[in-house]
Amino acid sequence: MDHVLQTTIIVNGVSVTRAIPARQHLVDFLREEMGLTGSHVGCEHGVCGACTIRVDGKIVRGCLMLAVQANGRKVDTIEGLSDSGELADLQRAFHEHNALQCGFCTPGMLMAAQDLVATLPQATRDDIRDHLSGNYCRCTGYHAIVDAVEAVLISRRGGKR
Repeated sequence: MDHVLQTTIIVNGVSVTRAIPARQHLVDFLREEMGLTGSHVGCEHGVCGACTIRVDGKIVRGCLMLAVQANGRKVDTIEGLSDSGELADLQRAFHEHNALQCGFCTPGMLMAAQDLVATLPQATRDDIRDHLSGNYCRCTGYHAIVDAVEAVLISRRGGKR
C-alpha cells in the first residue's frame, strides 16, 4: 500500500490540494488527476523531453519528479503557458515554419523553447540546438524547429539578427 500525502500545488496559478500517493510522478498527477494532458509521457526516464513542465520558473522532467515534491511550489504546464499567451509567438512560429508534424514532442519542445527565449535572448542557432537537444523529435529533423525559435528570437530583438 502506497502512502498518501496531503499536497498543495499551485498549478497554472490555481492552488490545488489533494491526497497524492507518495510515488505518483508529477506528470501522471497532472494528466490523470488534473486533466492536463498536454504534457506527454514518452520514455519515463527523463530522456525524451515530452513531459517537460515548469516548476518555480525552471523547466523539469515531469516523469522524474514526484508530485509530492511539488508541495508548495508553482507548476506551469503547456496549457497554462498557452492560455496566458506566453507562448503565442512561439506557437505561431511553429505553425508558420511547419515545425511540428505528429505533435507528440511539441508541448515539451515549446516549453524548452520558451525557457530559451526567456533566458537567452541573444541565442544563436547553435545555442538553440544545444538547448533543445534534450527534447526528441522523430518527425521534423529539427531544422524547422530551430528556424521557428530563431524567428521568435529575432522578432523579440526587434528584427536584429
